[in-house]
Amino acid sequence: MAAFGRFSRTLLRSSLTQTRRQLAAAAGHGEDSAKTWKILTFVVALPGVAVCMVNTFLKGSEHSHDAQPEFVPYSHLRIRTKRFPWGDGNKTLFHNSHVNALPDGYEGHD
Repeated sequence: MAAFGRFSRTLLRSSLTQTRRQLAAAAGHGEDSAKTWKILTFVVALPGVAVCMVNTFLKGSEHSHDAQPEFVPYSHLRIRTKRFPWGDGNKTLFHNSHVNALPDGYEGHD
């Protein structure tokens, strides 16, 4: 049993030493590596983020948020088995009267 413990410690120590050597070898080209990552950041990453932002803006501007979604009284949605402990007990904590319907329809619409 003691031999197994010594063997596992030796194996662990050798793998850690090998990992440290590999990391030291990779870090040996510090200036070249830093320059490469700096170039990649400005040439690939930042333009990629900019393209994603433009895409999101254009897709968001296509959708009209002025129209309320049609209310469909599905029986499995907006079930209230007990009242909420705030307000009138019918609205959720983060209720938005323009988007979130109550069990009988949107507020202010009959």
